[in-house]
Amino acid sequence: MSKRNEIDVRNFKPAIVYTIYIASTPEKVWEALTQAEFSRQYFSGHAVEVDLRVGGAFIMRTPDGALHISGEVIECEPLRKLTVTFNVNWPALLEKLGPTLVTYEIEQADDVVKLTMLQSHDREISDDILSGGRTGWPAILSSLKSLLETGNALTIKMQPPERMLAALKELGIGTP
Repeated sequence: MSKRNEIDVRNFKPAIVYTIYIASTPEKVWEALTQAEFSRQYFSGHAVEVDLRVGGAFIMRTPDGALHISGEVIECEPLRKLTVTFNVNWPALLEKLGPTLVTYEIEQADDVVKLTMLQSHDREISDDILSGGRTGWPAILSSLKSLLETGNALTIKMQPPERMLAALKELGIGTP
């Protein structure tokens, strides 16, 4: 049985939602979200590898090529919607906090593209733990917007928020 069949997406509720408007096309936004050469530029050197079909693999590698995120494509509507399981390669985290779904929704909005990113969970996650995504996603999406609009991604140096690390430690989840 595949992971997709073990996950009932109806049980997932968005915990983080960001919407941005990008002076670009749905084709370029889709390419940026699904192609390694694009993602390396705006995602701090991380490369997205995705098999664009339901049940296909979703992988993100660190700049040195190590596995960082692994998952599976749950929904794939090219140029419109991509939903994937987005599981950090940190077994204790997945064991205690469960899987994460990330959804990108792309809509034409007059001459621009409306991009909405949702991070969803099937259980309550504390604000302290969510502070990591709430810090990281705006930087990632801002860099994506900058890259598509100007040709230059943003360089934003970031570390995991201390409150997130403290909350993980309290749950008995050590940092890798």
